[in-house]
Amino acid sequence: MSTQFIPKGILFDLDGVLLDTETIYTRIWNDIDRIYPTGVDNFAHAIKGNTLPRILSTYFPDPEVQPKVVELLRESEESMDYPVFEGVMDFLDSLAAANVPAAIVTSSGDDKMERIGRSNSDFMSRFAALITDSCVTHSKPHPEPYLKGAEAIGVAPEDCIVFEDSFAGIEAGKAAGARVVALATTNSRESLEGRADALIDNFVGLSLSDILQML
Repeated sequence: MSTQFIPKGILFDLDGVLLDTETIYTRIWNDIDRIYPTGVDNFAHAIKGNTLPRILSTYFPDPEVQPKVVELLRESEESMDYPVFEGVMDFLDSLAAANVPAAIVTSSGDDKMERIGRSNSDFMSRFAALITDSCVTHSKPHPEPYLKGAEAIGVAPEDCIVFEDSFAGIEAGKAAGARVVALATTNSRESLEGRADALIDNFVGLSLSDILQML
């Protein structure tokens, strides 16, 4: 793609992109799957990018089980850490220096985002908008989350760059019309090859201008 592309907005997935939490969530969902078996191979990986309501309706249809799953997840999230990946804050600084607004587009719920905001207000203050599962009807890979994210910062989706780590999220970003940069944090580089417009391992040492040279 042409290096002349200049983005007007940046849309970030959260877990596995900005926060180093995917390993933690894999353990949490595997534990839940052991207590309430879904019969789905590699369950924790299969649900990445999905909202909690969709996970519940698809994999835990029993109305008596659903609140128990929600409670197990809530208990785990209340006690877990939400570490920011190395290099992320510097990359966000490069966006601010270039006057490019950023939004978080996550399948996570509002309660979790409030906890993150309380524990790391400096991180959350870097974003002009936040799209959670309560903001959308359709979860990734549907384009709605990223369409809503672009709208929230007043930018056309085709003028945005999406950063994603999951297959569903990459598909959602592409379907929305954005340029997509994949991060090989959750999935291997080999499995991500050809799915996105660019592929990186992490944000360490990268600025917005570095990303633009890849697109």
